[in-house]
Amino acid sequence: MKLNIRRFEQTDVKDLAEIYSYPSVTENTSQVPFLSSSDVEKFFQSPTDYILVAELDNKVIGHVSLILSNKPREKHSASLAIAVHPDSHGKGVGRKLLTEAINQADNWLNLLRLELEVYPENEAALSLYEKFGFQIEGEKKSCSFKAGKFSNLLILARLNIPV
Repeated sequence: MKLNIRRFEQTDVKDLAEIYSYPSVTENTSQVPFLSSSDVEKFFQSPTDYILVAELDNKVIGHVSLILSNKPREKHSASLAIAVHPDSHGKGVGRKLLTEAINQADNWLNLLRLELEVYPENEAALSLYEKFGFQIEGEKKSCSFKAGKFSNLLILARLNIPV
């Protein structure tokens, strides 16, 4: 079956809650394990966020969210959040989601800057982001508490500078 990338619908929340029920997913986010479905639903309620999902066999197996800035002087920027079902890790789902999110950002949403934060030990994510032109801009020291210890976060950004 073909992977379908499309806009988020409220009916997708159940599948997204399943994705966020896996500790291997939440450990790489700013969230704590064992999120309730209502907690996950809140992630997808902002009318200004631009959210795409990856669907396979009528099941959502991932999402990418462009969290648009509401600050007047930062309307050209968005933060990026992405999660993929553990059964689909390493199968190109994140790459396809990121490809379409960047297409939307560059060609339809008039975004110059995409930014995100990632744990340094999340090598698969770092490699993916770097393939798409994200560069490390800095590191937040001991800013997150994860698995019983303080962890750093890398700040990455991709700029779409018109030529």
